[in-house]
Amino acid sequence: MTITVKSNWTGSESTLNLVKKQIAQRWGEDEANRYNPKENCLTFKDWLKNGYIVKKGEKTLKSFVIVEKKDKETGKVIEKTPRSINLFYELQVEPETA
Repeated sequence: MTITVKSNWTGSESTLNLVKKQIAQRWGEDEANRYNPKENCLTFKDWLKNGYIVKKGEKTLKSFVIVEKKDKETGKVIEKTPRSINLFYELQVEPETA
């Protein structure tokens, strides 16, 4: 199955590899090589926005994002905090039916 959606992924090589490794463990290297964080691996809410629902019983893929806290006056980043994020790969979703 090939789904075309767009995500706002701005992650790093390490987050890409983290998710790719989980995909390889679950579905094999061929699927891991198809993994594109901008097109086929999204959060639950992002899948819904694109007209898809997560299949019942599917388990999340774990990743993280870095949340930056900026100084209100200067706009400079004063703190970076990792936050966990749950993702679903395209094999875990199906088109939403009316």
